[in-house]
Amino acid sequence: MAERLLLITGNYSPEPTGIGKYNGEMMQWLAEKGYDCTVITTYPYYPHWKIQAPYEQQGHWYKKEIQQGLTVYRCPQYIPAAPSGMKRVLMDASFFLAAFFRLFILLFTRKFDVVMVVVPPFHLGFLGLLYKWIRGARLLYHIQDLQIEAARDLQMIRSRWLINTLFRMERFILHRADLLSSISEGMMRKIGAKSGREIFFFPNWVALSYFFPINERQQLKAGFGFRAEDKVILYSGAIGEKQGLESILDVAMTMQDDPRLKFLICGAGPYKTTLENKARSMSLQNVIFYPTQASSHFNRFLNMADIHLVIQKANAADLVMPSKLTTILAVEGLALITANEGTSLYELVRTHELGIVVAAENQQALHEGLLQALNEDSGHITSRAGDYARNFLAIDSIMTSFEGNAIKASR
Repeated sequence: MAERLLLITGNYSPEPTGIGKYNGEMMQWLAEKGYDCTVITTYPYYPHWKIQAPYEQQGHWYKKEIQQGLTVYRCPQYIPAAPSGMKRVLMDASFFLAAFFRLFILLFTRKFDVVMVVVPPFHLGFLGLLYKWIRGARLLYHIQDLQIEAARDLQMIRSRWLINTLFRMERFILHRADLLSSISEGMMRKIGAKSGREIFFFPNWVALSYFFPINERQQLKAGFGFRAEDKVILYSGAIGEKQGLESILDVAMTMQDDPRLKFLICGAGPYKTTLENKARSMSLQNVIFYPTQASSHFNRFLNMADIHLVIQKANAADLVMPSKLTTILAVEGLALITANEGTSLYELVRTHELGIVVAAENQQALHEGLLQALNEDSGHITSRAGDYARNFLAIDSIMTSFEGNAIKASR
């Protein structure tokens, strides 16, 4: 009999980026390997912060889907159009309650061998513990973002009492899960310090069959409306407060005398309108906002860019690991990354020479890094980036390791 897996998560396919994308690819890989896979999730909303087609009219109640060997239970959830710290707490609480009622039914109708919880939101771990205690399943707790630290350090939640309460709740889960995993060495160190336990390294991957280098940049630029001599400087990803994307506008202002430079900000998120309004107030003619690109031509879009920006605030560098970096490496893009010395992102990039790394929240450093990227030969960097993606970020090798060390260990 095939091993039965249950995934509980707030983000899932067909979300095009972030945690939902990785969850969808993970479960599809496992289903293709013969596992009996079930998912409890919500309706796709990220990074747009509203329910996406074709689910707009269905997102107010429960829905069951059967898709390519997977059973997906979608639950209703409150989704704020303009998320604040407290609104996100309410959003997470609404999904927790909706998922609890779905899980309660499965407690009496399905026996799973492994329950995997992918967080944030961190408190979904309580649902995993409930199923573990009642039905004896093994609980895998995978941490994509250090949610509580991010809320504290980015001042999204200012109540010290609430932050301490959330940490106590999290420690309760960390001490009782059967396996803890995360996506970067810096995050693993922080989780290990909180839990006193060994953390399994389960990094994000890239689908190399979809993302690969194309050596026709001039033609690609023409296809997206740019001249061959234009230098396209691209940020592509979620547009939220934790990225500190105002720095792109500031550096674009200092470099607006060079007509070749085109700064593209591509994506969606709650902070996009604010950023667009600021760019308009600064009269920036060299900044262009793009919507999230369709997957059918996203590889061509990434290959079109001369420089890829990976921008983060200093106090978020070890709390999240930018998933956009994996696709940049796969297309052999030149990444300009803001990260401070001592963070796992800084060490990764410097150790393997995967890009140009400059100090976070340092406008002068960002400006100098751009000049370096524009004026120096970067062939050795982009070549190493592609080699790293092929050697360490392929989904098959990462998932095979996870299957052998986490899932099969539960037998």
